[in-house]
Amino acid sequence: MTVNAQDKRRPQHATIKVLIVDDHPLFREGLELALTTLSDDIIVTGQSPNGEEAIRMMLENEPDVVLLDINLPGMNGLQVAKRLKSERLSVAPIILTNHDETQQFIQCFRAGAMAYCLKTIEPDELISVIHDVVQGYRVIGGRRMTERELEVWLTEQIQNLTGAAYMIDPQERYIPLSSRETEILQFVTHGLSNKEIALHLGISQQTVKNHMTSILSKLNVKDRTQAAVTALKHGWVRKPQS
Repeated sequence: MTVNAQDKRRPQHATIKVLIVDDHPLFREGLELALTTLSDDIIVTGQSPNGEEAIRMMLENEPDVVLLDINLPGMNGLQVAKRLKSERLSVAPIILTNHDETQQFIQCFRAGAMAYCLKTIEPDELISVIHDVVQGYRVIGGRRMTERELEVWLTEQIQNLTGAAYMIDPQERYIPLSSRETEILQFVTHGLSNKEIALHLGISQQTVKNHMTSILSKLNVKDRTQAAVTALKHGWVRKPQS
């Protein structure tokens, strides 16, 4: 399976084989039930809780589409998409996420994702996305694009972010935190309290607490110290200069 089939067109009524990859069993089961109940041409060939096993299953079962949670343990969804792209496997990755952030979806499409969907998407809408990607289209926010149209659109998004045209390195490691959360963690590494961070940023102490709660959840850690250590380890924040 060495042909890059992400740009191929396929018969409209062909059976579509789907692999579901998410570390939450209830989400996987619910998603499979919704897909197989509401669509008569989608077959779920398997489920996987992590990226490493998902790669093995894709090599064995050759699905047409893989539904990828981006925050997987070990090899995350972005890294799985990169692997599929680098090995030219004919599997169309659809990223599923809780985070609607521009930097994140740019990274995902650069890594080879065919679609980027929030986990709040309605089942029938996700089924439509699945049909679109097997026809070779790229999809985000209900918008269906060709590869060329996506490139133009992404360039516009990057310019809006930076004020300059540049291409994000597809090898850049996925950062699960928003820019504000990263900024707050940087202050944490300097030993600042929530009150001190709030004063520096001109926001309320409660807002800082809310951001910290989100950070702990995203990084799956128990306290701010563990969060800071994790961020430093991955290079998401800079080590304080002594």
